[in-house]
Amino acid sequence: MTEVEVSVVLPAYDEEDTIERTVETTLDTLASFCDSFEVIVAEDGCSDRTPEIADRLAAEDDGVRHFHSDDRLGRGGALERAFRASDGDTLVYFDTDLATDMSHLEELVESVRTEGYDVATGSRRMPGKKQEREPERGVASTGYNALVRLLLRSELYDHQCGFKAFERDALFDLLDDVADDHWFWDTEVLVRAQRADYRVKEFPVQWTPKGDTTVDLVRDVLGMGSQILRVWWEFSVQPRATRRVGLATGALLAVVALALMTVYLDPASVLDAIAGADRRVVAATALVYALSWPLRGARYRDILAELGYEGEVGFLTGAVFISQTGNLVFPARAGDAIRAYVVKARRSVPYPSGFASLAIERVFDLLAITALAGGVLVGLFATGSTDGLAAAIAADIGTITVGGETVQPGTAARTALRVAVGVAAVALGGVAVIVASARRDTDLVARAVRAVSDDSYADYVSGIVGRFVADVQAIAGDRDAFARVGATSLLVWGIDVAAAVGVLAAFGFGLTPYLVAVLFFAVSVGNLAKVVPLSPGGLGLYEGAFTLIVVGLTAVPGLTAAVALAVSIVDHAVKNAVTVVGGVAATLVFNVSLVEAVEGAADVEEPVSSER
Repeated sequence: MTEVEVSVVLPAYDEEDTIERTVETTLDTLASFCDSFEVIVAEDGCSDRTPEIADRLAAEDDGVRHFHSDDRLGRGGALERAFRASDGDTLVYFDTDLATDMSHLEELVESVRTEGYDVATGSRRMPGKKQEREPERGVASTGYNALVRLLLRSELYDHQCGFKAFERDALFDLLDDVADDHWFWDTEVLVRAQRADYRVKEFPVQWTPKGDTTVDLVRDVLGMGSQILRVWWEFSVQPRATRRVGLATGALLAVVALALMTVYLDPASVLDAIAGADRRVVAATALVYALSWPLRGARYRDILAELGYEGEVGFLTGAVFISQTGNLVFPARAGDAIRAYVVKARRSVPYPSGFASLAIERVFDLLAITALAGGVLVGLFATGSTDGLAAAIAADIGTITVGGETVQPGTAARTALRVAVGVAAVALGGVAVIVASARRDTDLVARAVRAVSDDSYADYVSGIVGRFVADVQAIAGDRDAFARVGATSLLVWGIDVAAAVGVLAAFGFGLTPYLVAVLFFAVSVGNLAKVVPLSPGGLGLYEGAFTLIVVGLTAVPGLTAAVALAVSIVDHAVKNAVTVVGGVAATLVFNVSLVEAVEGAADVEEPVSSER
């Protein structure tokens, strides 16, 4: 036993109007039932007169201590620092606005001090005892607590009530695993206490809403929402993330991708379409297309190198294969997140940099495809070869069926062209913004985040976003890197078009410079259209755009709409098959576990603080 039985910590941020009354009320209430106690003001980088007032209170009463931080630590960070410096056996904290009626303080303390509970927490949401709250915040709180109960399997009803007590040793045992320093700290402590089988008491309190009752996007969604997912991963996925399970998951992903190919591209339609093609040439085309993947790996290596991370072309090519296989399974390119995870787990690339590298890659993809399409279009205009394009776009080709594949090329192509123009405009605009801002101070990000939130999570979120922006700007600000990655991107997508050219040759058509140029335009428009997931795997948009453009801009004997559609189907099938085969091989060769334990957050230097 220490001489101090109870330590009460008051987390304070800009509380000059209330801190003195709160400290006095706390001292009086504690004195009514406790002989030995202390009150610690954990002042968290205040910008008002709170530090001066807390200094004076500490000087006037030996039972009051003041801990000052020059920088904001977040509520959890400020509480933890003060608790570790406290002397009490029973550790308590509550919000300085005294929203919870202080008549409950004795029950809170005695639940731990004499009843034997390890953790006690007030609750505003116990069945039959719910407090009235302002509607906006009430809805957010209800949803938040429901998610915590569902995903983290908590038995409590209110995780964020600022009115809690802990047995000293139990709290310090829990804090070894608590990662959050901000508002989620409360929830994480309670959830981990239940998982560790500590005795937790939740009891109803009388609570009056005060202060901030509005929903804060940064705090409530980006901050606390991401922390729920982090803890869910640690509890629900990480313990099961063995190498064998991970390998099996990767293999299953490939199997699902293969199965979905039969939905995107009906086997009957592929077989029917390929019946008219030279299969040896198709196989050779697949090999040519496969050559673009090491180039993708080399490009990704160059991007990571500019961000300060090393990687081998072989491994990174495998990572690209795996993520692209995931993109065949998951909607809206969610498979890209798999690659961010893989390079984090295997090459220690932090998530902000991992996603930044993917964003850079996507920007260069779109820029290269736009350049290919735009270059050919300019050439067609210059030679007066586009007269038939407008008529073709307006024409009604009707419905064409090859095997089980039925497409309306006219409708699909018009949609594809509109989407392609929009995506190209966004790509060019995005590159212009990135290049223009490459030498700008990334503090603009912090200012933008703080404009919508002054919460302690703002610095945390702006730091992550700022790192992402800085990484994206790293290549935009380096002309040599920009040119090198851009040239590789053009080569990657040039080979993609070459594959389509090879498939057309497999159908017995002679290749002329003009026909190749049309194919460059048709494939590029189709690829731009596939960026927006309007249909599974881009089905219909790619084939429709390809068919309409090729037929509308050429007059090759025998190259009918049905044949052009067959070419596009085989081209699509060949590329998907190479992707999946490469994904399976990469999973096996590199033994990549897609559910390995996510590494801990990078160490962050703690702000310098002092006791005053």
